[in-house]
Amino acid sequence: MARLHLSPEHHLVSRMGWLRAGVLGANDGIVSTASLIIGVAAAAGKPGDILIAGTAGLVAGAMSMAAGEYVSVSSQSDTERADLARERTELESDHEAEVRELAGIYAARGVDPVTADKVACQLMAKDALGAHARDELGISGTMTAKPVQAALTSAATFTTGALLPLIIVIIAPSDALVAVEVVASLLFLALLGAIAARAGGAPVARATVRVTFWGALAMTLTAGIGRMVGATI
Repeated sequence: MARLHLSPEHHLVSRMGWLRAGVLGANDGIVSTASLIIGVAAAAGKPGDILIAGTAGLVAGAMSMAAGEYVSVSSQSDTERADLARERTELESDHEAEVRELAGIYAARGVDPVTADKVACQLMAKDALGAHARDELGISGTMTAKPVQAALTSAATFTTGALLPLIIVIIAPSDALVAVEVVASLLFLALLGAIAARAGGAPVARATVRVTFWGALAMTLTAGIGRMVGATI
């Protein structure tokens, strides 16, 4: 008899939680800090003022990202826990109805009713709440909300992204700061888009164009506002 060989499969969806938070943090760090620097520079700010503004933007942005991610993902986690508690109560109060409900889900997916009922009974005999969490509520270990992980990832990646435009302020000549900052930041964004696309198994060219376009738009708008404010002052 031929032996059955099972090869492990590695699906990219397992990266969704940290990848989304990481890309969002790094992208926001580059775009917001570079835009702030360009806006202040366009308003004829001094190099020292520009560096202070960029540093303040880095600290404020990192804390804002961490707090925002934590609050947002915590809300999702609270909802998941509430749904699981409700499901646990329903399992205790009417187990048979929950078996029929789970069997109905499998039948709706194309399993014949007899097999669906057997599968529901077997899965619920092993882990009734886990079966309903996955197939009724759509909650799994891979997709479970993790507030602390999301907050720390966003803060760390925002800081990393924001440091790149700040380094340009230090090394670029003051008379060409805006031009160097724009070019370097767009290159950083293009690289970020390519890395994120590769990590997530998405088309690299599309992700690169998308992230650089919105970055360029943000920098253009802040540069325009900086020039108007500088001219007014």
